[in-house]
Amino acid sequence: MDAATFFRALGDDTRLRCLALLHAEGELCVCELTHALDLAQPKISRHLGQLRQAGVVASHRRGTWMHYQLHPDMPAWARAVVDDWAAGCAGAAPYADDLRALHAMPDRPENACCA
Repeated sequence: MDAATFFRALGDDTRLRCLALLHAEGELCVCELTHALDLAQPKISRHLGQLRQAGVVASHRRGTWMHYQLHPDMPAWARAVVDDWAAGCAGAAPYADDLRALHAMPDRPENACCA
């Protein structure tokens, strides 16, 4: 991963919102992200694909749903940037609002679509 690719991947509000949720929760299903951000699945998937191509997130399939997490092999410098950014922005809108919406989601995947 090079710095230019990393920072380009972070240069979008939707990608940052996804990243904040993944940082806070560890792993999320696309359905959780669509609910929390109130955006269409294709839009979320497209942005997650860009984060995956940049090496910021990793994914795996469980049933018909894709699950995402921060990439475990992300370079330490990039992980430090994400950690510091997330710590500084966690309580601010829209990130705190997204996390509240996620926690209010009925039938989260452990009980529903992605189990």
